[in-house]
Amino acid sequence: MLTSDGRCSSGSVSVNVCTRGQLFRLRPDGQFGCPRVMYKDALVLLLREVLNRIQFRYNQAQLEELDDETLDDDQQTEWQRYLRQSLEVVAKVMELLPSHAFSTLFPVLQENLDVYMGLRQFIVTSGTSRRLNISAENDCRRLHCSLRDLSSLLQAVGRLAEHFIGEIFAARFSDALAVVERLVEVTCYGSQTSLYDLETAVPSVLKPDLIDVHAQALAALQAYSHWLAQFYSEVHSQNQSQFINLITSAIDASSPLITAKVPEKLLLSSCHLMVSITSTVRPVFLVTLPAVQNIFNLITTENQTRRLPQEAHMLVCRALSNMLLLPWPNLPENEQQWQTRSSNHASLLAALTREYRILRGTVNITPRQPDLNNMKAVIQQTLPVLRDIVDSISGESTKSRQICYQSLQESVQVSLSLFPVFIQQPDVTDEMLAFFLTLFQALRVQMGVAFTGQIIHTFLSMFTREQLAASILQEGSAGCRVVQKFLKILQVVVQEPGQAFKPFLPSILSLCMEQVYPVVAERSSPDVKAEMFELLYQILHQNWRYFFKTSVLTSVQRGAAEDTMENEAQFTAAMQAFGQSFLQPDIHIFKQNLSYLESLNSKHKLYHRKLFRTSMLLHFINVLLQVLLHKSHDLLQEEITVAIYNMASVDFDAFYSAFMPEFLNGCQGVDTSQRAVLARNFKLERDLPSFTQSVQRLVNDLRYYRLCNSSLPTGTIKL
Repeated sequence: MLTSDGRCSSGSVSVNVCTRGQLFRLRPDGQFGCPRVMYKDALVLLLREVLNRIQFRYNQAQLEELDDETLDDDQQTEWQRYLRQSLEVVAKVMELLPSHAFSTLFPVLQENLDVYMGLRQFIVTSGTSRRLNISAENDCRRLHCSLRDLSSLLQAVGRLAEHFIGEIFAARFSDALAVVERLVEVTCYGSQTSLYDLETAVPSVLKPDLIDVHAQALAALQAYSHWLAQFYSEVHSQNQSQFINLITSAIDASSPLITAKVPEKLLLSSCHLMVSITSTVRPVFLVTLPAVQNIFNLITTENQTRRLPQEAHMLVCRALSNMLLLPWPNLPENEQQWQTRSSNHASLLAALTREYRILRGTVNITPRQPDLNNMKAVIQQTLPVLRDIVDSISGESTKSRQICYQSLQESVQVSLSLFPVFIQQPDVTDEMLAFFLTLFQALRVQMGVAFTGQIIHTFLSMFTREQLAASILQEGSAGCRVVQKFLKILQVVVQEPGQAFKPFLPSILSLCMEQVYPVVAERSSPDVKAEMFELLYQILHQNWRYFFKTSVLTSVQRGAAEDTMENEAQFTAAMQAFGQSFLQPDIHIFKQNLSYLESLNSKHKLYHRKLFRTSMLLHFINVLLQVLLHKSHDLLQEEITVAIYNMASVDFDAFYSAFMPEFLNGCQGVDTSQRAVLARNFKLERDLPSFTQSVQRLVNDLRYYRLCNSSLPTGTIKL
């Protein structure tokens, strides 16, 4: 820590900068005084001290005391948290003094890289085995410290990537290029020498160190993908060969690691690098590289024995799909080669779904069927990959989504034909509905109205009341998740503009109110409840004219008395469901549903509608006041009071002259004279702040009277 005289002390691990004055001093114009000049020496000293504190070379005793195994609530170990906080200090200094920070950090990184790169000379090959010929205890300890430090410094370099892009790209180009070239060199070296695969004198220590350094080098290079993208866009034409060499080398470094034989940490780092290059940089020549062709061949011809772990397999498939679907930067539409790319993408998806599409002829299954587990495995391996591919292009251009759906079309039809067959297998149904939900969210336009309608009809017919009840009652189960996803799909459907899906509204409302709601009404079922009320809200909000033919404008101009009401029974049932939810203890559902009612009022004048105003409004106000009195949802006191005000403001005269006397007369636990005092003190306020104060006073006074009356003999309280 820096003391007031600018010296470094060796106290607490956390580092603060403090002087007798302030670090950042405001000038008369309101801007910060320049710390670069005032505190440059202190900041440089701080940076050096922080870098020393995270290196075993200088701080081994203290660092070895940090736990690097137990995860906290943020899924970090004590060591990882300490390193992250230290790197944030480094990044802040980089922001203030970029040239000094870089010139301090880069030589330290180079020094540790030289040790790592020099390990090649200690590799001894004997037959098929390869060994690192370093065995002396002190040498192994020094190597361990150097590798741990290199791993930390690589993370520091990756953390600084954001300070080389944007407006300062050109000014710091040479520094960033030096970093990226060095990272490419290191990752290529690691892959060529396969240091992760060496036999070592202390395998439980040095082998994880070698794996971690290689993985962190790949991750640091991935952090510079946005810099590479800017390089590609801004100076690619002047430095074409330089850019091509960087990308080619990066792919050459990562591609040999994409195999099930490589440690998973290293495999995933290389896969993530591939994804970033294909989604962020998007070089036009990428698909032609031999290393990429090898990955295509690996993925499209792999079988169960050679298959990558599921997460890695999914990432590689996403990267390959990205190459063919995402638009190339710097090129007009007529040079995007969509036809060739579409054909290649169809071939890729056909290979990935080969085993899945064979299942199309399945018409029934039995729990004892010998190959049932194999069928389920194929479904559960294929659909997450397809879902991930669709999700990765959901925000892209129409052309990308069109090509994606063309490649997927047969697999989508197979999924729909298999859905009824596996309806009694909730783990499979859950995976299928997750896939359809992603399709509805990203590709519903490409699927077309007719096929989308066929999917909805199939789902509505398959989910019987018994099926839904059995699934919902198993809270937290796959069956419960199936119902949640089904309701999410229906939310997407009812939000679709136009008339295409309006014919399904009666069936969706019926399913919601007659099949799902009766099951969840008196149970907690928080997840299903939340999705069901979200569906109800979207039905009301997006399809208001299904219930009220009169437009909002007409209502305002002519008065709400002229509402033309349709489907009144369904609207009333929906409102009763919302009202019932306010009587239950789940505060999250309460908050969600109160916000839905307020939204419907602000967008559609719900509280002013004749049916709501005459037969529901006072009931809702009564329920909300009772909630305030019982203090069951005190965290939402402000939201509840605002809602009461908005409801009361529809007709203040009726609220004060009719509702409040009736409400006070019905209050239990107070006598006649106390009611009179409460009525007298409740002022006829019409602005929100005053109304809020009046309601709060009423609630507090009523609670006070009840408390006194319940704990003292009758007649003790005299007014």
